[in-house]
Amino acid sequence: MSSLFDSTPPPPLAEALRPKTIEEVIGQTHLLAAGKPLNLAFASGKPHSMILWGPPGVGKTTLARLSAKAFDREFIAISAVLAGVKEIREAIERAQQNMAQYGKQTILFVDEIHRFNKSQQDALLPHVESGLFTFIGATTENPSFEVNSALLSRAQVYVLKSFSGDELKELFLRAHQHAMPDIEFEDSAISTLIINADGDARRLLNLVEQIRNAVLTPGSSLKVIDQAFIENALTVQARRFDKGGDQFYDQISALHKSVRGSNPDAALYWFCRMLDGGVDPRYLARRIIRMAWEDIGLADPRAMQLANDAAQTFERLGSPEGELALGQAVVYLAVASKSNASYQAFNAAKAYVANDQSKPVPNHLRNAPTKLMKELGHGKEYRYAHDEPHGYAAGESYLPEGMQEPHWYEPVDRGLEGQIKEKMAFLRNLDAEYKKK
Repeated sequence: MSSLFDSTPPPPLAEALRPKTIEEVIGQTHLLAAGKPLNLAFASGKPHSMILWGPPGVGKTTLARLSAKAFDREFIAISAVLAGVKEIREAIERAQQNMAQYGKQTILFVDEIHRFNKSQQDALLPHVESGLFTFIGATTENPSFEVNSALLSRAQVYVLKSFSGDELKELFLRAHQHAMPDIEFEDSAISTLIINADGDARRLLNLVEQIRNAVLTPGSSLKVIDQAFIENALTVQARRFDKGGDQFYDQISALHKSVRGSNPDAALYWFCRMLDGGVDPRYLARRIIRMAWEDIGLADPRAMQLANDAAQTFERLGSPEGELALGQAVVYLAVASKSNASYQAFNAAKAYVANDQSKPVPNHLRNAPTKLMKELGHGKEYRYAHDEPHGYAAGESYLPEGMQEPHWYEPVDRGLEGQIKEKMAFLRNLDAEYKKK
């Protein structure tokens, strides 16, 4: 007779429902469907090193374990968060023993490979080269930046996607049948669970387990789960967001491009997504000011003023009130006339100066505060623009001698810059007329 102390607690739902075969895997059809890369690899029986890149809870560890089964290899797993050189050596020794004693090759799975430094990643290379083990790495970060090029060149990168709503519903039905088949879930309750899971299968299973623990308590007679019960039972879930990783930079890129593309709804969506993900609003304020300078410029100078005012308003009010000012700035920038002419002119001038020799300032443009400087010709023949017709010294040169007019700044036809373009065309015509004299 078993006692309380002999009993083994049931495994977490995420572990209990981990697929045992490729056929049981939900999602990742772009890799696992018939004729797709991983499906073909498993069917061939010939393992190759790979890096599985995707957000949390999309099945990276599951696919690594199934690879070992499909290729009939021993499986060694280490976590780069906890492991160091000692754990790497132990894994290598185990792989050597597998080969020496059983004649069996090994799959070494390194979870969160991006956490390993260069030397730790380099330690794997000789053994990948020798065929001692097949390397499988999992990462939530872009391998191009986080994995050594030598290791990256020896591994095929597979991109895993977040679960769709339909895929999460399929997983929920499987979990429901396993965990509490006698409890009914209303459709709205299922939808709430799926929304809270945010594309993460592990999170969904953890939420279902949380609900099971709340429902299957002694004395509970609850048989139907509705949306209100779900909302009351669940703790607030943070959105899947990495403030220093790819999702951060992808979303700020999406915000910037939505503003540039004059789509206020999309711009607001990404702005609110980033706020919801915990991004510092001050960072967003700085980026909004940058957008005003880069993409609107002189087509609507009010955009710069509004962006700066919004940043100052946020500093005064803080969250959440100050976020409204930033949101309003985002909308204004999205609908404002666009021009990157000043931005391009600045970059072109900066690049020119960086690659050019130091040309002297022409005498007529030099300062002449002393008698000696005047005797040297500083300021001589300078034409005071305010004394000229139209307040413009037609034909005058303000560049170093021998330097051609580069025409870096070319205003567009949109907004205020359209008027600037007309004025510059008028002034250039005055220059042309002066040169004919």
